[in-house]
Amino acid sequence: MKKYLGQLISIEFDDLKEIFSGFLIDYSEEWILLRKNPVDFILDGYILLKHKKVKTIHRDEDHEFTEKIIRLKGEKTTTDTIIPIQNLATIVSFLDENYSVFQFSKKSTRIAYLGKLISLSKDELIIDFLDTRGEYGGDLSVKPEKIRTIEFDTDYIKAIQLVIPDDEN
Repeated sequence: MKKYLGQLISIEFDDLKEIFSGFLIDYSEEWILLRKNPVDFILDGYILLKHKKVKTIHRDEDHEFTEKIIRLKGEKTTTDTIIPIQNLATIVSFLDENYSVFQFSKKSTRIAYLGKLISLSKDELIIDFLDTRGEYGGDLSVKPEKIRTIEFDTDYIKAIQLVIPDDEN
């Protein structure tokens, strides 16, 4: 992993169909932090991937070319702050303090849960669920070990936050 720091890579998992691409910012024993490259020469927020079941990490000529274009565009491929990724508790605390709203998914990345932190224990993460209209819909609970990806500072999240009433943000 160390040799890929600061470079555009793609990560495949044994049990997921989606391939995740982005600039490797940091990694720990449990998590991988990418500046997300969802398509073409676009960067959109950040994604944390649980290291569990990584099949391959690869970088090829296409990655090098895409990276070159992104850098020529002047896109920011890092982060201004150090994001603590030691464990889920440090990640969620940081996101709560710095971004308030984040999104996570379990094994199926087609279903994502958006919201702000209510509480986190070793047995349960509870968020105030944020729907697609920018309205909080109540508590949503998930077992921490089921979380596979966490996204923040994406265009989608920032757009939804624009319609949240100020007193609820």
